[in-house]
Amino acid sequence: MAAASARSNHVWVGTETGILKGVDLQRKLAANFTTTGQPQREAAVNALCWGASDETQILVGCADRTVRRFSTKDGAFQGQRRCPGGEGTFRGLAQADSTFITCVDSGVLRVWRSDDKEAPSDPVRFPFSSGGERFGKGKSKTLKLTHLWFFQLLELKVGPGVCRMRQNPAQPHVVATGGKENALKVWDLQGSEEPMFKAKNVRHDWLDLRVPVWDQDIQFLPGSQKLVTCTGYHQVRVYDPASPQRRPVLETTFGEYPLTAMTLTPGGNSVIVGNTHGQLAEIDFRKGRLLGCLKGLAGSVRELQCHPSKPMLASCGLDRILRIHRIQNPRGLEHKIYLKSRLNCLLLSGRENWRDELELPQERSEEPPQDSEVDELWASLEVAAKRKLPRVDQTLRALGTQERKKKCPGALSPQPCE
Repeated sequence: MAAASARSNHVWVGTETGILKGVDLQRKLAANFTTTGQPQREAAVNALCWGASDETQILVGCADRTVRRFSTKDGAFQGQRRCPGGEGTFRGLAQADSTFITCVDSGVLRVWRSDDKEAPSDPVRFPFSSGGERFGKGKSKTLKLTHLWFFQLLELKVGPGVCRMRQNPAQPHVVATGGKENALKVWDLQGSEEPMFKAKNVRHDWLDLRVPVWDQDIQFLPGSQKLVTCTGYHQVRVYDPASPQRRPVLETTFGEYPLTAMTLTPGGNSVIVGNTHGQLAEIDFRKGRLLGCLKGLAGSVRELQCHPSKPMLASCGLDRILRIHRIQNPRGLEHKIYLKSRLNCLLLSGRENWRDELELPQERSEEPPQDSEVDELWASLEVAAKRKLPRVDQTLRALGTQERKKKCPGALSPQPCE
């Protein structure tokens, strides 16, 4: 039954208490999945990503620096991998072929092999290619590095203060990083240890003061090399690595509060951003124009994700509520589910037919024999209670008559007083 319920879930949510929650939007049900059966705040879920293209596995990045593998077929955790190195929590987690990529606050980006073997504390640094070949001169050097594939494949220093690492869906070996006083960088994990693209800060403001950098979220635009970022200073910026300039090619602002999350719409021509006050807005990044706003959130937004083909938006945050919005006219709230814990991240299923759910076999339940005398007793009490309740309109009419009689004591019938 647990496996069947896990396969029918539409949204997966990670909480601050270390619980992975699966939500079935059709049945309005939420199921909890943990490794120990008890909440663990030291193992808070900070990052989620699909471990397989058919959505049969989920990689769960926890605050204790472990990456756990969850099977949506079996509805259970199947293993975990300790990922040491660096400081802070996971700011990004991605799957690439038979490896997965992690990045932490301190700016250590690492590529690991997808198995359950423990990694050494001092891993070897070397680049790799998609075909599994090592870069080096001579056959002996290649054979010498082959056995190291079982541990860590690559380590990069992307700079401190990382807030987000995002993988390019079209090129899984390309990732982007950014953070507080850490400008946007694009990395090719099959190439050198230097970034492919490094953004340049905008020019000084009208007071000739430096503009601070604080990239909170990053998205790759489909069908191009462009990237869009949202900042902690309520800015939305578009970068084009193919152009000669490294500064943003477009910039717009929304609201007055820090933007914390962003996602691309299914059409790929706009983004939806959320801030620390629970405000959601859709912005056309081609012209920098505000297309509309979504209501309903009451706390800071932690994660946003749109369905790849349907006009649906999933959002979660500190108000402990998972919401599903309709982002096309008419805009509105489709689902609202309270999940009891603060929510850090979510993963929305990309299935096309959500209504074609798994039909669960109905178990035969043996109902205890009903006591007819008890039922008749409760029914009689209910009827008696109904008979004793006076009607509200009759009571108000009687009170009004008594007040008029007090004002006009000589009147035999309720008449207006002169």
